[in-house]
Amino acid sequence: MTTLASGTETLTRDALTVLQPGFTGTTAPDWLLRRLGEGLASVGLFGRNIASPGQLAALTAQLRAERDDVLVAIDEEGGDVTRLEVRNGSSFPGNHALGAVDDVELTQQVAHELGRRLAACGVNLNWAPSADVNSDPRNPVIGVRSFGADTGLAARHTAAYVTGLQSAGVAACTKHFPGHGDTAVDSHHALPRIDVSAEVLAERELAPFRAAIAAGTRAVMSAHILVPALDPERPATLSHRILTGLLREELGYDGLIVTDGMEMRAIAGTYGIERGSVLAIAAGADAICVGGGLADDATVLRLRDALAGAVRAGELPEARLAEAAGRVRALARWAGTAGRPAESTHGTEIGLHAARRALTVTAAPGLGDPATFKPLTEPPYVAALTPVANIAVGDETPWGVAAELIHLLPGTVTGSFCAGDGPESEAGENAGRAALQAAGPRRIVAVVRDEHRHPWMASALGTLLAARPDTVVVEMGVPQAAPRGALHIATHGAARVCGRAAAEVIAGAVGR
Repeated sequence: MTTLASGTETLTRDALTVLQPGFTGTTAPDWLLRRLGEGLASVGLFGRNIASPGQLAALTAQLRAERDDVLVAIDEEGGDVTRLEVRNGSSFPGNHALGAVDDVELTQQVAHELGRRLAACGVNLNWAPSADVNSDPRNPVIGVRSFGADTGLAARHTAAYVTGLQSAGVAACTKHFPGHGDTAVDSHHALPRIDVSAEVLAERELAPFRAAIAAGTRAVMSAHILVPALDPERPATLSHRILTGLLREELGYDGLIVTDGMEMRAIAGTYGIERGSVLAIAAGADAICVGGGLADDATVLRLRDALAGAVRAGELPEARLAEAAGRVRALARWAGTAGRPAESTHGTEIGLHAARRALTVTAAPGLGDPATFKPLTEPPYVAALTPVANIAVGDETPWGVAAELIHLLPGTVTGSFCAGDGPESEAGENAGRAALQAAGPRRIVAVVRDEHRHPWMASALGTLLAARPDTVVVEMGVPQAAPRGALHIATHGAARVCGRAAAEVIAGAVGR
């Protein structure tokens, strides 16, 4: 039942409380500090806000000087999606590498150490892990962010990750409910649609979320996807049937529900962020994530006023907004009492250890046993066949094996090659020829990322191998394509430690 607003101040405070905005810069702007004083309870951090651990700790201290119970959130998955180490690459492999190892204790240890580092910098809410089952190999936005295509594997590692992260005093936000794995569309750009039955969804997509709930995940993030079997009209983020009927009532979840970024085109391009935010809260969401692309005071005020105005107009029950704000404050209380863990018992090298275990080293059929591979002793030419990065990963973070090989084989040279213009096959052939010319007589190490999704990349690699069959191939995405090359190394992700582990094999320097 809708009740009358108890007062403008309470209403506007609640409207501010449910927002999770971002900002630009490495110190908090005056407008953000002012809104914290007025009721804003959460702040989202991105790579643009982080220069070093010390700077990040100073920033979070600045926020807490204004409001000591503020939730400081970050999109730190490890692996390809890193904000803590956006300029150098992550010290931790991502989900797909951990799934490849399939050691739940290791996953828990990695998540704990990542959480420990976040907590040491004053971050207490992590928009991770991704619980999506990567059932569509064409998926352009999940891929190595998923533990894998096997439901049971994804479920057990999601639970382990939640447990490890929260044991470090950082709330986990399991995403992207009800599952973003079976899509060939990136919701940053358009609204994806999943056309499978409710039975398939229950057995496949929902299993990792049930595991996360059983593990006590403190937050769940909704996906901007249309799932007609659950709601034929509205995407999950805006669906009462999905957020309240399924997640709350059927799955019994009572923690915080956070939306994915409302400025993503799946919502902003269809409903608009103001209307979308009102509908999301009405559907059962408790917190509105915004700030990846829109990161200013005007956006915060627009959303605050849209929510408060919807209550006044009778479009949004005040009790629903108050309930949402209450859940935000409850999570802040948990974060304030969770405490910070002591120094890690797993050692600071746990990420590299996991990356080494995640490697799959093979040779193409007919080229012998990879155990007979003779490591390179001369500096090679590293040809990086580089796809366009998706928005979640971003193009700020370096990837590949060249930086690590330069340390092990000084004099290593590298170049980056992309699709360019024109037909895919022609673009690939041109990239392959350009790489051959640039390499000269040097041994070639070809680095690819999701070869199976990029015909130009497969063509370029074919051109390289036809001319230089002794080329070493390193696949740093999902290893869906058949292994090729004198040696084929699948890293299951492009984190810095994954590149290090692959470089050690190429140079015969494992453990150095």
